[in-house]
Amino acid sequence: MDREYRSPSRLRLDRSALLSNYRWLVEKSGNAACGAVVKADAYGLGAAAVVGHLAEAGCRDFFVATWGEARQVEPHLPENASLSVFHGVRAEDMEVALASRARPVLISAEQIARWKAAGGGPCDVMVDTGMNRLGLSLDGLDMGLFDGLEIDTLLSHLVLAEEDHPLNDVQPMLFAEIAGKVKAKRRSLSASAGICRGEKFLFDLTRPGIALYGGTPHPDCEAAIRQVVTPQVEILQRRTVCGGESVGYGATFVADRTMETATINIGYADGYARIFSNMGSALKEDVRLPVIGRVSMDLVTIDVTDCPSLKEGDWVDMDYDLAYMAMLSGLSQYELLTGLGKRFERYWA
Repeated sequence: MDREYRSPSRLRLDRSALLSNYRWLVEKSGNAACGAVVKADAYGLGAAAVVGHLAEAGCRDFFVATWGEARQVEPHLPENASLSVFHGVRAEDMEVALASRARPVLISAEQIARWKAAGGGPCDVMVDTGMNRLGLSLDGLDMGLFDGLEIDTLLSHLVLAEEDHPLNDVQPMLFAEIAGKVKAKRRSLSASAGICRGEKFLFDLTRPGIALYGGTPHPDCEAAIRQVVTPQVEILQRRTVCGGESVGYGATFVADRTMETATINIGYADGYARIFSNMGSALKEDVRLPVIGRVSMDLVTIDVTDCPSLKEGDWVDMDYDLAYMAMLSGLSQYELLTGLGKRFERYWA
């Protein structure tokens, strides 16, 4: 009988942290309903499990990017939950969209015409209030476009909610103005950072993403949001490195003393970026184990001198606090989270 394969790398996913983050975002959303963005497989955590956990906590509004993602998420939705597809409907999407309970977020006059011509039902609509990315431009907007549409939610998206910027005064004003002219059941402007900016940004529905999963896109998040994802990796080999010897490609680290090292099962192919060479670290309980040498495609070497009992087959946690790692690397918290690869097994604890 074949033995079940056990990966030498895994992601520990903290259910209580996820739910704590959601409850905090619900509170910050005030009178607005608080949804959840579960696109990109719930930022890499696994959308099916995330939807299940959040639905148990009362979440009823979910968002994905594409119809492929909608097909994966839809079977896991509670009967009274809704699902919106941010990228609207291409011609190629129509058969799937018309058969789905998910709503397209229509982003252009062409998509609106396509949806009307097909006799599509309830939909959402995105208007552009400054992002210049997706959505109907407010410049010369033909209000007749909305005739015959059954709009559940009118959406827009903030450009720079993470920082103080003049657009944070302009966008809610523009959105409120257009929302007063368009017949829609609900209005939604804010994702994670926007929720932290206060009441005028909340409207009827918020749609957090990164903050659910442990990211802190706004200073107000930092004390409340808990880390959800911890990469854990197995030690492949332990060895002694003498003073004067180098470690890894390019000899970027040279030992200044005799030291104990361990080679672990993670690398840039897993999303542990090369920029963490000689900067990142692993953790064993309270002991920090610095990354030494260059991060390879599949391997990283750490200094385990302070953990003499560690051996082949033991596991270590990677230090992967998103805010700290973003500061260290210059990468965004979104990249750090969604880049964690498929070779990791994922488990909820």
